[in-house]
Amino acid sequence: MEDSSSDSPPARAFNGMSVFPLTEMVIDGTSEVWPTFGRPISVSAVLKMDRHGSFVEFSRIPPPGAEVEKVELFTRCYLHLSQVMKAGPKLQMWTVNDSEDTDGPSKMLAFGLQFGLQKENDEFHSAIQEHRNNATKLETVDSGTMSISTENKFERKIESSSAKMYFHYYGQLLHQQNMMQDYVRTGTYYAAVIENHADFEGKIVVDVGAGSGILSLFAAQAGAKHVYAVEASAMAEYARKLIAGNHPLSQRITVIHGKVEEVELPEKADILISEPMGTLLVNERMLESYIIARDRFLVPNGKMFPSRGRIHMAPFSDEYLYGEIANKALFWQQQSYYGVDLTPLRDTAFQGYFSQPVVDAFDPRLLIAQPIMHNIDFLTAKEEDLYEIDIPLEFKSSVAARVHGLACWFDVLFDGSTVQRWLTTAPGSPTTHWYQIRCVLSQPLYVLAGQPITGRLHLIAHSSQSYTIHLTMSASSIIPGSNRVGTLQTSTAKLDLKEPYYRMTQSPAFAWSQQEQQQQVTSWLPQ
Repeated sequence: MEDSSSDSPPARAFNGMSVFPLTEMVIDGTSEVWPTFGRPISVSAVLKMDRHGSFVEFSRIPPPGAEVEKVELFTRCYLHLSQVMKAGPKLQMWTVNDSEDTDGPSKMLAFGLQFGLQKENDEFHSAIQEHRNNATKLETVDSGTMSISTENKFERKIESSSAKMYFHYYGQLLHQQNMMQDYVRTGTYYAAVIENHADFEGKIVVDVGAGSGILSLFAAQAGAKHVYAVEASAMAEYARKLIAGNHPLSQRITVIHGKVEEVELPEKADILISEPMGTLLVNERMLESYIIARDRFLVPNGKMFPSRGRIHMAPFSDEYLYGEIANKALFWQQQSYYGVDLTPLRDTAFQGYFSQPVVDAFDPRLLIAQPIMHNIDFLTAKEEDLYEIDIPLEFKSSVAARVHGLACWFDVLFDGSTVQRWLTTAPGSPTTHWYQIRCVLSQPLYVLAGQPITGRLHLIAHSSQSYTIHLTMSASSIIPGSNRVGTLQTSTAKLDLKEPYYRMTQSPAFAWSQQEQQQQVTSWLPQ
C-alpha cells in the first residue's frame, strides 16, 4: 500500500467516458468526433496521489454482474508524465511517457477519451489541472507544515551543483561583456530608463541580479534617489569596483552581495529593474527571483522594468535543419566500427539529438503560420505560476509543407510613464544574444495550405534551473470528396531546455536587403 498524507486531496471519481486508440476519425454533420478504429471501452477515472506524484487511474466499467477489471494499459497515468489536450468539445487526447528517464528513448502511449457531454469533458479537464496544482503545493510541505519563509526558497528548489555553476558563470567578466555588447539588449534598457527618467527621479530602485551594475548606473543617471544593486555571484565585487569608478553616481548606489530571496533592505523600492530573461524567456528560472523581489521589496503600485513578457510560437518547415540533426545519428548505423556493431544505440542516439532545442537566428520565411503568444504579467504573476507553463497550440498553415517543429522567441515590455518600449528577440529583428529557439520533431507532420495544426507546449521547471519541454503537435489530412478525416498525425518531443544545441555560430543561409529587413522587422514587432 502506498503511503498517503492526511494533507493529500481526497480521491475523485469520474464516469461517462470511453477510451480508444487515436487512429482514423470521421466528422459527422454536427462536427462531432468519433473513433472508427477499434471498439471504445467504457471506463471510469479516479484522481489519486502517492509518493511518486499525482495520477489518474482508469478502470473498465464492467457489464452487469461482472467483476471490475482495470484497463492494464491505462491503469495509472502520472500527470507529470502525461500531456492532456482538449481535441474537441467532447474529446481529449492523452500522450503518456512510460518513463522519467531522459537518457533513454522516450516511449509514448497515446489514446483518446470520449465524453458524452461537453460539460463532463470540461469538468474532468479542470479537475486534472487542479490535481496538478495540489501536487505542486504538497511538494513544499514539511512534516505537515507549509513553510512560507523565503530565506531558503532558492536552496529548496534548486540543486546546489546547478546553483554553483550558475553563479560561477555569471561571476566572470567575460560573460558580462558578452551581455553588455549585445547592443540591442543594453541599448533598449538604456533608452527605456532614460526616456522614462520621470519614473526614476527621486525614487528608490532595486536592481535584481545586478551583474556588472550597468543597470544600476543607468537608474542613477536617470535621477534615482538611491539604488540597491543585489547580486548573488562574485560579480558583486566587480560591480562595486565599476560603480566606485563612476563618481558621483556611486554615491547613490549600494551593492549588496546576496540572493534576493535572503537579503534584507533598509527600505522599500518604488521601482525594480532587472534583466531576468533567459532562452525562451524562462530559462535559468531568474524570473521567479524577480517575482520574489517584487513581493519582498516593491511598494504597492510600484513599477517594474520590464513589467511583462510574451512567448511567441509558430510552426516552421526547415528541411536543412532536420537533415542536419538526423544525419548526426548516421555514425551509429555502422555495423563494423573497428569490428563493433554500433547499431544497438542508433535509435537512442537519434532521439537524443532531437531532445536538444536548437538555438540560432533563423529566416522568418521558414514559419508556415501566424504566431500565437503566451503572456506573463510580472506585476501580478505568482512564483508558482512559473513552475509549470501549459500553452495550447492552434495554427492554420499558410502553405503546404512538412512541419518540422515549433519555433519560439520572446519580447518584454518596459511600460514607462512617458514611453513604452519593447525589447524583442523575434526572427528578422536585429539579433540578440538570446537568438531564437526551435523544438524539432523527430517525426515531421505533413500539412496542406489552410489546414489546422494543433498541439500543446508544456514546460515543467526542474531543479537544474531550467525546464523540461513536452511538445505535442497534430494535424489531420482531409480526404478529398468526403467528410472523412484521414489518419491523425501526432508527433511528440521531449527536450531539455538546459541542454540546447547552439547553432548560432554558423553563417545564416539568407541575406536581407535593407528594405526587406525593415518590412520583416515591422511585421514581427509587437503592436
